[in-house]
Order: sequence, then structure tokens, then C-alpha cells
Amino acid sequence: METFRREAREWLEANCPLSMRTRMIPGEEINGGNKRRSSHPDACLWLERMATRGWTAPTWPVEFGGGGLGKAEFLILLEEMQRINARPPLGGMGITMIGPTLLEYGTEEQKQRHLPPIVRGEIAWCQGYSEPGAGSDLASLQTRAEDQGDHYLVNGSKIWTSGAQHADWIFCLVRTDTKAPKHEGISFLLFSMDSPGVTVKPITLLNGESPFCQTFFDNVQVPKRDLVFRENQGWTVAKRLLQHERSGLAALASADTAGPLDRIKPSTSLGELAKQYAGSATITDQALRHDIVANEMKKRAYLLTQARAVAENEANTPGAATSIFKFVEAEYVKEQLEIQNRIRGTQAFGWEGDAFSEEELRMCRLNLEAKSISIAGGSNEIQLNIIAKRVLGLPD
Repeated sequence: METFRREAREWLEANCPLSMRTRMIPGEEINGGNKRRSSHPDACLWLERMATRGWTAPTWPVEFGGGGLGKAEFLILLEEMQRINARPPLGGMGITMIGPTLLEYGTEEQKQRHLPPIVRGEIAWCQGYSEPGAGSDLASLQTRAEDQGDHYLVNGSKIWTSGAQHADWIFCLVRTDTKAPKHEGISFLLFSMDSPGVTVKPITLLNGESPFCQTFFDNVQVPKRDLVFRENQGWTVAKRLLQHERSGLAALASADTAGPLDRIKPSTSLGELAKQYAGSATITDQALRHDIVANEMKKRAYLLTQARAVAENEANTPGAATSIFKFVEAEYVKEQLEIQNRIRGTQAFGWEGDAFSEEELRMCRLNLEAKSISIAGGSNEIQLNIIAKRVLGLPD
């Protein structure tokens, strides 16, 4: 292992641009595809170099473009990247969600066709799960896929489709048997976003951004070779993918990314921030002191849970820790921002103007965005149900 560590360290030192050894900034990340490129000129170079080694997907098999690393080697690579503060070369749903799912459920042909382009960052993926009438109760979805012999004909719509306007392909849950119990009549399809009949409409949020879309399907033809696993058994695939999604969040959060935990951090500690805004060398508000300490303890627990989820993900066995991680993250982010708001007072709610610092303006927008963390990827209530049933073994 020491030989691999030495070789990895030397390679990273020689190939990671200095500009890629800084904290990730929103807009500079690469999630694959060509419809939205990183705003940083060295990001593509870093991706190309890492993809050549298969290190954009270090533990994936070499035959599918991955690095073929074992768990011990992967952890060493991660440590060496963290040592020089190297950014992850590639993110997005291809690497964290559909790729690991295809490794487990895809046919050999599907793996050969889809995985290498994901590793190289050539294809961006989006997720077709939620519908206007099927959110937390996802199995109530109504998008239909009719059997037409050699292909399916898909009609319906999906909502809150993250990054659909930039995606090349979609993995989509559809109903293939309307008479079966709702969990048993669902199939898992893959198809191009450029297919005739696909329409994407971005949804503008309160903060003016449009990270989500509503996606419409009007007689979209999907070849049967892009059915993952078996017809009417897509719910099994869907649940597994959600585990990869949640554990993928942990893996991203463990690196220096622009993820929820990293983005809500103030420029200094909460304690120092409180002293700064109070204009005092000490924190006299006892309740605030208590909450700051409690939040720091929750952060320590979060990081330990995160490490478990990352280990499960890399072993391709995401389990209960993934739901625990998702819930703890949402609660931690909410409490962190609430404490920052208490410290800053009215300065926490500046939208524009010279009366507010750059960090205050940034945090105001993050306050709006952070409300979605307890919903995205499965609401907190859903996570608690999963923990109750799968971890604690409680009855329905």
C-alpha cells in the first residue's frame, strides 16, 4: 500500500493544477456533458487527466473505464487528494447514482455503452422520479410506458427534475402495468433527453435561479434494450438508486466540494462570529453558547456518520447509514443557519445593497436554498420511516 501511496502522491502533485487545489465554488464544478461547462478553465484539464487513470470512478472495474481500486487503495487516493486539497474532478448523477446502479442491475451491453462515457464526463444525467401527483408517495407515479413490441411509448411528466435543461440522458420511473399493485407495476428506463417528444421547462425559484425543471413526455420511443433489470420490477432498482444517491451525498461532502455542509460554513467559527457581531471578547448569551456547543457536537456525529456512509458506498453496499446521514445533514444545516441568523440579526436578511457584506448576501440566499435539503432526495419524514423500519425493525 505504501508503494501505491507514493505513486498516487507523485502523480497528483504532477497532474493536479494549482487552481484545482482550492475550495470548490458553485459554477466551477463539472457534472458531465457539454450543455453546461465549468466556468473554470482548468476544470476540464483536471477531469481529462483523472479520467485517463480511471480515477473519476476509482473503484469501478477497469473494463468500464474505472480505476479498479480496492477499498484500501481508494481510501489512500482520497487521503492524498485531501492532502493537497484537490477538488473532485467529476460530480453529478452519472458518477454518484446511475453508474453504481448499472454496475449492480445493468446488462453487460448497458454497462459497456453507458459507463465509460460517464467516467470520461461526456454525458450528464438527470433523474425522472417525482411527478406533480407523486412526491413523497413516489409509487403513485402515473407516467406510463406502453409496450410497442421492440420499444416502449412513454407519456406523462416529471417535476423537480434537477438539471434537466443541461442533461443528455434521463433515468426514469414509468408505470408499465396499471392493474398491478402500485409498487409492482413500475419499470426503470433510460433514454436520451434529445428524443423526439421530450420537452423541458425550467422552474424559476424565489431566488431567481432555475435548478429544477418540469419535463414532459409525449409519445417518446424508448428501445427495450434500455429497460434496466426486469419489466415491472423497477421499484427494486429505484430504491437501490436512492441509497446510492444518499451515500453519494456523503462521499461528496467528505471532499472539499460546494455541497450543503461546506457552503453554509461562515468565514470563521460560530463562536468567533458571535463575538464579532456582539463586539465583545466573550459570548454573554448563555443560551447561544449552549446552542453553539450542541451544534458542534452534532457536526462531529455527522462526520462520523458520513464516514460510515462513504465506506458503504465504496463497498457498493449502501445501507441504513445512508438514510441516517441524509437526515442528520438536513437537521444540522437547518440548525447551523438558524444560529447564524440569530448571531447576525437583521444583517442575515440582506438581499442587496452596500449595507451588507458579501458573506451576508451569500448566506441570505443560502437560507432560501437550504430549506429544500430536508425534502430533496427523500423528505426527512421518509428518512425517519426508513430508519424506523430497516434499522430499528419497527412494524408499519
